[in-house]
Amino acid sequence: MDGDLGDFLRSRRGRIQPEEVGLPSYGRRRVPGLRREEVAQLAGVSVDYYVRLEQGRGQSVSDAVLDAIARVLRLDETEHAYLRTVARPRDRGTRRPDTARVRAGVQTLLDSMDRTPAFVIGPRMDVLAWNALADAVSDYGRTAPADRNIPRHVFLDPASRARYPEWPAIAAQAVAHLRLNAGHRPDDGELRALVGELSDRSEDFRRLWADHQVEPCMSGTKRIHHPLVGLLTLPYETMTIQTEPDQTMVVYTPQPGSETAERLQLLASWKATKTATID
Repeated sequence: MDGDLGDFLRSRRGRIQPEEVGLPSYGRRRVPGLRREEVAQLAGVSVDYYVRLEQGRGQSVSDAVLDAIARVLRLDETEHAYLRTVARPRDRGTRRPDTARVRAGVQTLLDSMDRTPAFVIGPRMDVLAWNALADAVSDYGRTAPADRNIPRHVFLDPASRARYPEWPAIAAQAVAHLRLNAGHRPDDGELRALVGELSDRSEDFRRLWADHQVEPCMSGTKRIHHPLVGLLTLPYETMTIQTEPDQTMVVYTPQPGSETAERLQLLASWKATKTATID
């Protein structure tokens, strides 16, 4: 997205103090952190070249220069990869096919997991498919397709704050993952529209988006308060679907015999009974 590279670099140099990198700090500074000329000096490039890079005019920048800037700005592995992506976006001038459909084989795999909630999300963090237990946890089947979007639910649904006891962490994680995806899809109009909608409607989203944090949701633990069975503590693992690299399967993996596992089984029984009654 336009401006991402410059905003990202400014946010990262703003968090590093001159004395941290061996530079003297002379008096008061208009903005916190390193100046552009200081980053250029430490990275071994001209100030003009670095300024052009922050302005998004460095599409031919080399790996060596990006690596040097990443070292100066103390970027972690994810941030370093993100810098390379937004500095030289692969998608500029092309458009990845929309991947809103999940293959039948993937749905069969989801349905075979009868003891663990599992679902698939797309690049905009829309929930594209799920199994029965995931539906029992999150009620995807009765949710309008437009509302099966994780950031939209987190920031625009008032019930989400009661649903997630650690809402601030969930919100920050959702934004960091969405920004990471946005870096790979700079020409995705629907993703851009989603970011615009959330920015217009949520002050919390605007603040977090402006932080330029980037982080994939690879694994972790999510706590969810369910209205029927109470608190669920859900470790999760994610995996990319190889035939659809923009789709990610999320599988909750509660410890067997744990209170959460028992509560999930209660939900599974409730879901099966409800389904049988409807049929």
